[in-house]
Amino acid sequence: MAHQTKNTANTNGTNIASVRGISVTYTDRGAGHPVLLVHGHPFDRTMWDPQVKALTQHGYRVIAPDLRGYGRSTVVPGTTTLDTFARDLAALLDHLDLDMVSAVGLSMGGQICLELYRLFSDRIDSLTLAATDPRPETDQGRTDRAALAHRLRSEGMRGYTDETLIGMMTADNVRDLPEVADHVRAMMYAAPPQGAASALLGRAQRQDYLPLLRRIAAPTLLVAGRHDTFTPPRLTESMHVLVPDSLVQIIEGAGHLPNLERPERFNEALRRFLDHNHT
Repeated sequence: MAHQTKNTANTNGTNIASVRGISVTYTDRGAGHPVLLVHGHPFDRTMWDPQVKALTQHGYRVIAPDLRGYGRSTVVPGTTTLDTFARDLAALLDHLDLDMVSAVGLSMGGQICLELYRLFSDRIDSLTLAATDPRPETDQGRTDRAALAHRLRSEGMRGYTDETLIGMMTADNVRDLPEVADHVRAMMYAAPPQGAASALLGRAQRQDYLPLLRRIAAPTLLVAGRHDTFTPPRLTESMHVLVPDSLVQIIEGAGHLPNLERPERFNEALRRFLDHNHT
């Protein structure tokens, strides 16, 4: 099978691929069934560090890219729509000679995974959607995203980060998990303002994925933090009603970043789901 091909450039698993006119930096570690990890906004591939470690130790091959405009990948000004991100990921899979993967996305990354499934359903053998909102943007949301994009381009990431760190994580976790909070803050500070702004404008144009949920044939794990105010558990439960072959995992003690706030619980749920469907 194509997914057994290993394509690692160096010992720590960090690689650079040229796809669709941009350079994509990505982590590629482990061997076995391939799992694609898609980060949220305004983060980078290191948000998945606990999952990369756990999954590779558990016998999976893990691919975690920096999306265009984030991390060490090419920053493209303008507007970056979800289908652009999805096509970048499909091109990366082509580069790696991977026919099918298990796709895991959080927040914006989950929306990108939905778009990836919409465009290339034959390449996704399971889906994990964490902290993901499948609904279309509202008029007020489009206005707010445009204003934030303008602010990030003019002011940079620092003020936005300081205002929203509590929200990305719960206030208790910001206090009680200082190393995690420092990691999240560092990712947000380091995000390229142009890339983050381009993604915000693209998400403002996103379609309604609710009809797609009913058509998802792949096994799907739906994850939410118990205290997530951006994508609350009730939204995730409502997705479970629509997705035919789906499971729900609510992560206690977590906000919008359950994979970092409660990595052991998140990893256990993800490994159990992947093992059930791919071993």
